[in-house]
Amino acid sequence: MTKEACALRLSKVHRRFGDYVAVEELDLSIADGEFFSLIGPSGCGKTTTLRMIAGLDQPTSGTIEVAGLDVTRTPPHRRPVNTVFQHYALFPHLDVQENVAFGLRERRMSNAEIRPRVDNILELVGLQQRKNHKPRLLSGGQQQRVALARALVLEPQVLVLDEPLGALDLKLRKSMQALLRQVQREVGITFIYVTHDQEEAFSMSTRVGVMNGGILEQVGPPRDVYQRPETLFVADFVGASNHIPVTVTAGPDGNYLAQFGNHQVISEGPANLANNSSAALVVRPEGITLTAPSAGVLQGTVTDTSYSGPQEELTVETPVGKIKAVARGALDCKIGDNVGMTWEATSSWLVAGSVKSGPAESTASDEGDRAADLVDGSVASPT
Repeated sequence: MTKEACALRLSKVHRRFGDYVAVEELDLSIADGEFFSLIGPSGCGKTTTLRMIAGLDQPTSGTIEVAGLDVTRTPPHRRPVNTVFQHYALFPHLDVQENVAFGLRERRMSNAEIRPRVDNILELVGLQQRKNHKPRLLSGGQQQRVALARALVLEPQVLVLDEPLGALDLKLRKSMQALLRQVQREVGITFIYVTHDQEEAFSMSTRVGVMNGGILEQVGPPRDVYQRPETLFVADFVGASNHIPVTVTAGPDGNYLAQFGNHQVISEGPANLANNSSAALVVRPEGITLTAPSAGVLQGTVTDTSYSGPQEELTVETPVGKIKAVARGALDCKIGDNVGMTWEATSSWLVAGSVKSGPAESTASDEGDRAADLVDGSVASPT
């Protein structure tokens, strides 16, 4: 990626709070016009990273560039970056159009310049008919759109969004996700989005970064991150997954042979796995096909079922531990039934290293972002 095509570049960015390392040697380049999302468990460093991009915190070391300019020590109001927070911070005494116009007035722009820009952005976010309303008369989704419009009207080169939909109900979040995608495509501004919601990030983004313990473990298109995790953490954190400990050897067509017990299956994997090395065979529940016991690569007994509407998830006790699978079609499985399980080579992926068998446990923490708690929590001016 050339410097000219790069909207944001973080080089060896490190953030330490005393003995606590919040972000460790982070290298990341985000293209102009990209919708990029950062995901990870609470405390992983994603909010701290966002705050450093926005200028609300400074790295201990490393550099941050926006459009090729070093802004590492530039204050928030002087860098071409704006922020939309989960808490909208609207001015209650101003109507919608004046909330949106606030930053432009701070720049000493004339009414003749302000009015068309405000009207255009309100039309884009669907609030033209609400422009004379005070925030208290708006729904949560409408208030969020005002906050978005107030940031976009300043035409930043980069817009960072910190859990902007976290306070909305599920149906409204879906609607706002569609609006954000549409707005981002139309304005062409680089969006950097931080969220705990993996589905939200995957459905909206051109690329996703997964953080863990201050380290960016993997970056790529959503499909690659989901189907080809580079680490066991990514495999665990992104969606549901089963892990089977295997020994790998070279197989046909550039694939591998994965051996566990008396079973051998073909699987895809990274190019650098050594012969006779230990690995984890990662299989997503939806990649498993349930069969009669005699036809399965693995056999087991159904020990639990969970119905979610679109699908039914089963837990199957097998010789390699508990395996999660999704029941499809006319197959009706009940607790106590014996079933077989198979999967295609394209439905599995090998990750280097040893692992316990069975479905992955959640790796999310409830502690919150410790780094964010250690930083001054003041909100930047809308300018």
